[in-house]
Amino acid sequence: MPTHDQRRIRIAISACLLGATVRYNGGHKESRLCSETLARHFDFIPVCPEVEIGLGTPREPIRLVGDPQAPRALGTVNRDQDHSEPLAAHGRKMAAALDDISGYILMQKSPSCGMERVKVYRSDGTLALGGAAGLYAAAFMNDRPDLPVEEDGRLNDPVLRENFLTRVFAYARWQNLHRSGLSAKGLLDYHSSYKYQLMAHHPHQYRELGRLLADLDERPLETIADLYFSELMAALKRPATRGSHSNVLQHLSGYLKNRLDSQDRREIQKLISQYRQGTIPLVVPLTLLKHHLRKHPDPYLERQAYLQPHPEDLSLRNAI
Repeated sequence: MPTHDQRRIRIAISACLLGATVRYNGGHKESRLCSETLARHFDFIPVCPEVEIGLGTPREPIRLVGDPQAPRALGTVNRDQDHSEPLAAHGRKMAAALDDISGYILMQKSPSCGMERVKVYRSDGTLALGGAAGLYAAAFMNDRPDLPVEEDGRLNDPVLRENFLTRVFAYARWQNLHRSGLSAKGLLDYHSSYKYQLMAHHPHQYRELGRLLADLDERPLETIADLYFSELMAALKRPATRGSHSNVLQHLSGYLKNRLDSQDRREIQKLISQYRQGTIPLVVPLTLLKHHLRKHPDPYLERQAYLQPHPEDLSLRNAI
């Protein structure tokens, strides 16, 4: 099973989520999930774009105004205070400066940092439909479209939390591949190790990415690698379901069918069925499969990211 690089993974985060008193009212929005649980596993890089563009603490709050497709960040009292360009410019600046991060956790509903659905007001003060991304976040995400990004509130959903951190570790592994020197063999090995992870998220995309890599001799390696990784990250962003996880578990159990007795095979099938029905979490059938695979090792399966896409002590699969 894949081992995780000993290098501490770096994740950018809205500073207020770590307890920094940088909000407009001089307060914070500390997330214990981030500041306590996840901080044990990652090096957080706190960012507060509003403070970093020179706004004080406390300060007049800002809000998004105008067209949701191109809103402006204006003062709520002094509408002449337009912070749109500085926030967007800072987003582009940080997208380039934070080149070694593997993910970003943003403050939800923030007119600067919100990932999506931030309130946008019309000129008459009524709410526009749909909302938008905060201006700093929008600029950052535009320049770093493959980077895993999530909002703090959505991380309280176990499925979205597991999905985000699966992508963070996939991104970190890709960074490690580049640090060690990108090669055709390394790219093919990386893709091979994500077969079952992709099958859980987007089965069709595994085959499509395989076809893309078939052109390695015809096109520059860097060109194909960049396109491959963008499509991989887009595929992994789609949350896996109980049905798709169950399909992967069935495929994995197939490697064992000639190595286990009938009682062990029935036990595996029973747990997969119970997981599909929602009776037990994913960790239960997966732990049994991993137990049998340790007794009956298979070199191909040992390289599969699906079996350990993130460190076990994060316990991410205990709640999905």
